[in-house]
Amino acid sequence: MSNAVNDTRLNRSDLWRLYFYSQGFVTGFNYSKQEGPGYAFSMIPVIEKVYTDDEDKKDAYLRHCELFLTEARLSHFVIGLTAAMEERHANERDIDTDSIGAIKSALMGPLAGIGDSLYHATLRPIMAGLGISLIEASGYTSPFGAILFVLVMAGVGQALRWLGIFKGYELGVDFVAKVQSSGLLDKLTYYAGIAAFTVIGGFAHRFVNIKLAWSYQAGETVVSLQNAVDSIMPGLLPLLYTLFMYYMLDKKKVGSVTLIVMTMVVGVIGVLIGILAP
Repeated sequence: MSNAVNDTRLNRSDLWRLYFYSQGFVTGFNYSKQEGPGYAFSMIPVIEKVYTDDEDKKDAYLRHCELFLTEARLSHFVIGLTAAMEERHANERDIDTDSIGAIKSALMGPLAGIGDSLYHATLRPIMAGLGISLIEASGYTSPFGAILFVLVMAGVGQALRWLGIFKGYELGVDFVAKVQSSGLLDKLTYYAGIAAFTVIGGFAHRFVNIKLAWSYQAGETVVSLQNAVDSIMPGLLPLLYTLFMYYMLDKKKVGSVTLIVMTMVVGVIGVLIGILAP
C-alpha cells in the first residue's frame, strides 16, 4: 500500500455519482458476503477519485467487499459516511482503515432494526392497506391505489438513499470521532452483538430442523432419544449445528457452498441409515 498523500477531494458531482452507483446496491447479493459486493460497487466513484495508486484501490475494494448486511435504504448513510472516511484516509492518512470496517459493523445492526421496523413493518403495510382500499372503492376498475403504493414506497426509498449519501458524507469523520470519543461506538457494537446472537439463537431454533430417529426401550417404555435431548434443552441440536457451521466458516475458512453441500449429504445419509428423522 502506498503512503503517498493525495489531494483529491470529493465534490457534489462525485456524490451524485455515488448516489446513482448505489442504486445497484443489492444486485450483487449473495449468501457469503450478503450486500458486500454491492457496497464495493457503490464505492467505485469514490475509490477511483480519491486513490491514484492501484494497490490502494485494490485494498479499498477488498475492504468494502467484506460481509455487510443492513436495511438497503438506510445503508446509504453508511455509504456516505465511509466515502468521507476514504477521502480523509487518501488525503491525510490519519484514519486507520480498520476504523472504516468498524463503523460499518457497528452501524449495520442498529440501522437494520430501524429500517426494517419503520419502512417494512410500518410504512409498507399502511400504504398497502391504503392502496387496496382505494382499489376496492373503485370497484377494482382503477389502478390508482397500486400506483400510489409504488410511488410512495419508491419515493420514500429514494429520499432515504439521497439523504443518507449526502448527510452521511456531510457528517463524515467528525461524526466518527464524536461517536468514538463518547464511547457510543463501543456501546453500539456491544449491544448489536447481543441482538445478533439473540436473533441467531432464535433463527437456529426456528429454521434449523434436526431430529433424531433413534429410540430405545426401558422396560416396557420406548424412550425417544430426541425427547431425551429436548428434555435437556429444546432446540439443542439445531443450536449446536449452527455453532458448528459458524466454527467452520470463521475458524476453518470453509466456503458457504461447501457447507451447504455437506449439510445436504449428511442429511440424506443420516435419514437413509436411520439416524435422523425425515
